[in-house]
Amino acid sequence: MENTMQKYCHWGAIGSLVTLIVWCVLWEMVLAPLHPGGSWLVLKAAPLLLPLYGVWKRDIYTLQWTSMMILLYFTEGVVRGWSDKGSLSAWLGWGEAVIVCVYFVCAVMYLRPYKKAAKKLAKELLDKVKVNTVK
Repeated sequence: MENTMQKYCHWGAIGSLVTLIVWCVLWEMVLAPLHPGGSWLVLKAAPLLLPLYGVWKRDIYTLQWTSMMILLYFTEGVVRGWSDKGSLSAWLGWGEAVIVCVYFVCAVMYLRPYKKAAKKLAKELLDKVKVNTVK
């Protein structure tokens, strides 16, 4: 059963993932595209669509791997924020990094009780195996 904190973290993960998808599309098509009229870089939003259903359905495995995959977007945001000095693109890069941080924290906080339960179960199993081998 989920607690209130997990519910907020789940909705935070969904919201930040959807926000990141919209952010990337607007950035590369409308706000600050590399080429006038948009660029093929807009396709960077496509991989974010793959885990959307799993995050929505609270799939633990999906939340785990997306919390690592999303760090690529953090890297891109920091690099473009740092290198595109004084432009809208730089601000959009830093915004992307912030959105990724929100997703990462929400995903990790949502998964935290599951991780604790798995560790407890593994410890109990190891203790049981140790007792049986000593006999």
